[in-house]
Parts: sequence; C-alpha cells; structure tokens
Amino acid sequence: MANKVKIKIDGKEIITDEGKTIVEAARENGVFIPTLCNFAGALPKGCCRMCTIKINNRFMTACTTPAASGMEVENHTPEIEEFRKSIIELLFVSGNHFCPSCEKSGNCELQALAYRYQMMVPRFPYDFPMKSVDGTAPFIIKDQNRCILCKRCIKTIKDEQGRHYFAFKERGHKLEVILDEQMGKEMSRALARKAMENCPVGSIIYKEIGFAEPIGTRKYDKMPIGSEIDN
Repeated sequence: MANKVKIKIDGKEIITDEGKTIVEAARENGVFIPTLCNFAGALPKGCCRMCTIKINNRFMTACTTPAASGMEVENHTPEIEEFRKSIIELLFVSGNHFCPSCEKSGNCELQALAYRYQMMVPRFPYDFPMKSVDGTAPFIIKDQNRCILCKRCIKTIKDEQGRHYFAFKERGHKLEVILDEQMGKEMSRALARKAMENCPVGSIIYKEIGFAEPIGTRKYDKMPIGSEIDN
C-alpha cells in the first residue's frame, strides 16, 4: 500500500498517495487545476504552463510536481488566474483559431478555458501567421493553424512497435507538429479517431465526420470545463 501524504490547496486539506502529482491529487479531491498538455497515461512535461501554481512563493507546474507532506499550494488566486488567462490569450493570438468554423468547437479545451477565464479581446496583437493544412493522409487532416504544440499527439499516438506518428519539426517560431508521411498513410481509422480525441484543440481532425454532432450538444456546450471536478 502506498504511503499517504497530506497537503493543502488554497487551504483545503488533501490526502493523497506519495508519488502522485499535485494535478492528480487535486483531481481526486474535487479541486480543478487547468491543463492543456497533461494527458492521463502520458508522462507530464509541463509544456503549456496552464497548471502553474505557487508553492513557498515559487511558481511551479502542478503536472510535474509530486505532492509532498506539508506542502501548501496556491491555486485559485487572482495572480495565478490572471497568469493563466494570459497564456490562453497568447495561444489564441499566436495561431488562427476561428471557433465558429472549427469541427472541435464545443469539444475544444482551449475554447472552453477561454470561456472559463472570460477572455474577450486579447491584450496581445494577433500574429495571423501563414500556416499549412496537411490533408494528404487518408483519415487525418493536420491543421497547423490550430496547433498549440502541447505534444499530446506525439506522446500518445504510437504503433505497436512504439514508433510515434507525430513529431516536432523545425525550431523556435517555425516549430510545428507534423504527421509522418508514410505512417500517416498506414494509420488505421481507429487510431485516427483517437488522435482527434486526444488533441485538445481542432488541429487534428478525422476526415468525413463533418459536424456529425451538432453544436449546442457537445461536451462544453453542456457544462463548463472543470465543472465535473470543481467544487
């Protein structure tokens, strides 16, 4: 049996298993910490910084920080919430996110977080970068305009030999996630659907579904993100 540790998140006492991250401990105890890159079953990397918290006056990522006895965590403070909102705004202005025309609208985690943090007009100027859309694979459309570089597809979409279908290409402002051309041709329908489901935004779309689920009936149309665990 795992050893137990006791921590506090915004004053709420939480008991969890030793070795679990703060994000995991929070979810199990009804406390919402927003994430975008974090995904169950994949190693956390702290890429998106949405789960930023404060411990002993230091900013840390909750998805990579293990819970330790006596830890006091700041989560829902005005300072941290404003920091998270600025990340959402930066993601919107650095890509081309046209929600009304996106198949992921209503199921998009970035869109849902923008609603949660009441993002209106971003404080940063829009880049409107020229980005490509790759539709050469039989079952996948990879739209770079909506990619937020979270690595979820890279970490979770593999073949039986453990080879990754997606990978980073280029560096700096040219960095993008691409689908391996040959592996994309061999990707099954089931794995293509999984890739779309694992993507938090509309960057990976399974072909031929065409708004099969009407807007207004989708996951975050029905309830705000985090409402299933937030107290």
